[in-house]
Amino acid sequence: MSETAVLPQGAGYGVVIGIGLFFSAFMIGLTALQARYTVFSPKDTEEFNTASRSVKPGLIASGIVSAWTWSATLLQSSAVAYEFGISGPWWYGAGATVQILLFAMLAAKLKMNAPYAHTWLEIVGVRWGKIAHLVFMFLAFATNITVSCMLILGGSATVTDLTGMNTVAACFLIPIGVAIYVMVGGMRSTLLCDYTHTTILFIIIFVFVFTVYTTSPKIGSLAKMHELLTSAASATPVAGNAHGSYLTMKSTDGIIFGVITLVSGFANVFQDQAYWQRAIASRPATTVKAYLLGGLTWFAIPFTFATTLGLAAVALRGDPDMRVLTPADVSAGLPAAAAATALLGKGGAVALLVVLFLAITSACSAELIGTSSLLTYDVYVRYFNPKATEEQVFRMGHYMIAFWAIISGLAGTIFFYIGISMGWLYTFMGVILGSGVVPVALCMTWSKANKWGCIGGPIAGFFCALMAWLVTTATLNDGVINVETTGGNFEMLAGNVVSIGVGGIVSITASLIWPGDFDWEATRNFNKPRAEAVTGPVLEESSSEKKADVATGIESVSGSFDVAGDNEIDLVKLKKAFRFATWSSVGLFVVLVLLIPLPLFGSARVYDVKDLTVWVAFGIAWTFLSAFTVVLYPLYESRTALVRVAKGIVKDIFANGSGRYVPHTRTGA
Repeated sequence: MSETAVLPQGAGYGVVIGIGLFFSAFMIGLTALQARYTVFSPKDTEEFNTASRSVKPGLIASGIVSAWTWSATLLQSSAVAYEFGISGPWWYGAGATVQILLFAMLAAKLKMNAPYAHTWLEIVGVRWGKIAHLVFMFLAFATNITVSCMLILGGSATVTDLTGMNTVAACFLIPIGVAIYVMVGGMRSTLLCDYTHTTILFIIIFVFVFTVYTTSPKIGSLAKMHELLTSAASATPVAGNAHGSYLTMKSTDGIIFGVITLVSGFANVFQDQAYWQRAIASRPATTVKAYLLGGLTWFAIPFTFATTLGLAAVALRGDPDMRVLTPADVSAGLPAAAAATALLGKGGAVALLVVLFLAITSACSAELIGTSSLLTYDVYVRYFNPKATEEQVFRMGHYMIAFWAIISGLAGTIFFYIGISMGWLYTFMGVILGSGVVPVALCMTWSKANKWGCIGGPIAGFFCALMAWLVTTATLNDGVINVETTGGNFEMLAGNVVSIGVGGIVSITASLIWPGDFDWEATRNFNKPRAEAVTGPVLEESSSEKKADVATGIESVSGSFDVAGDNEIDLVKLKKAFRFATWSSVGLFVVLVLLIPLPLFGSARVYDVKDLTVWVAFGIAWTFLSAFTVVLYPLYESRTALVRVAKGIVKDIFANGSGRYVPHTRTGA
């Protein structure tokens, strides 16, 4: 791919290493501010892993958007737009948004039933014991390694394509560079870094949108885009699309991809500690709000980005500046890179390289700290050192971040050499992970869930899915089973549907026949701080000072300083939040997956210029609203905190260090 590079290798190394070092320095600065001007110490294990469970909804929503914006979000969505037309971006966006929306229900139940958990596997272990813990641990780590490899494969392929940088070097340097700044800052600083990434991401998306649809001499208007897409369909009709057009939602392959996206998205979100970590870090009273905002905001990114660059890659076929894309290039997610370069030359290549690397680092940082928590609490503490001190847990958390960065780079390199691409891995994810979706949801929400049914469901679903996937591959390809044949739409569809279906049927059926009767008090009291156990005059003073600090309600840069203590865990309010999450998320699921796309699919309408204008305008408007939600709203909700930190800095500059935060002390007897 290096022959097509429009940027020098130095640009690739500069972005991968330079941006990583920049954000490491940025993290060090944030950590210094936190240590000096806030009540929270970045050396505290709870603060490092959970941000003291105190982050406000705007920043959590921004973190969710950042964690869910992978390289695939930008590259795979554009690839399916290039293959299927306008249906691809919709199915990618809607098919991967509803999981975040429905996860709001699990987040509410987490705060109700396990408010002091560090990981979702801890809850499984407390409820169902060691065997269940080990079974779901396999699914959890399989999720994390799959997601990490997708990030690395997509990122390294694009960096290599644009700059000629060595792919193996990119596979290792990407996660290692991210690991450095994650180890420095922990959860709270990672969320703030994610906010920065998300802000830059939206800026660059708007640059591409307005270039394609208003200023580019190659396209420059919706009428020209419509003309070019119509010509492209005339030259090469899209198989399975109405009239072979790119401008229709009637796409057989598009709707198959939508189903695969739904299953793989559930498999990822429900079993990835990165999403549970943000629910844990969120304030109990606003967890549901954060996830609903995050899900609705995220939809605009793949939909608008792919409707812009994915369709532009189709429209520019035959343009002298547009490279010819092979099926392997499309599977690697390269249409977006080719379109950006054809439209803006080296400037477009640099913009895409930066936005892609920011997306990768944001999602990769979420994977690193999430997996580190699993390795620390569910492996080290549970099985090797149950009496670990806070210092040991803190140190192990840092070791595990570095360990997972190396494992991710190694796994990405292995997949690269055996010919596994980001696109293949994206559709395969649901095959191996989908069987755990329903059992995980039941574990968190239903006291009647049967232990052995929910253990057997994932195991049965896993093996049945592999069988369905391979049998379908052999049947449709004259017995030939290889990377290319196993990656077909129908082959992956069979594996995905069987995986989630068998896992759900086994676990639900067993629970209905042999219902359990779990007492949630076991998980509600797990890890609960025992203030009454603190004795002695020195410890009593320390405890009271901490409570007084919390009572002041002073806010940090990222939100409230208030620790999520018992006073905020109101079961009545959380039950109302769960009901709201249920109705709103299910309603949005129906709208995004059923009411809008299915009638459009059934109508087989081919869009004219007016239809395309409405479609694109809808995406741009949603993107503006999303940008306001995760860029401006977090600043508004933390306005008081920002002012107080700024005052502290000013005092330090002009009053010889008097700006340092001083813990509140008791007065009187």
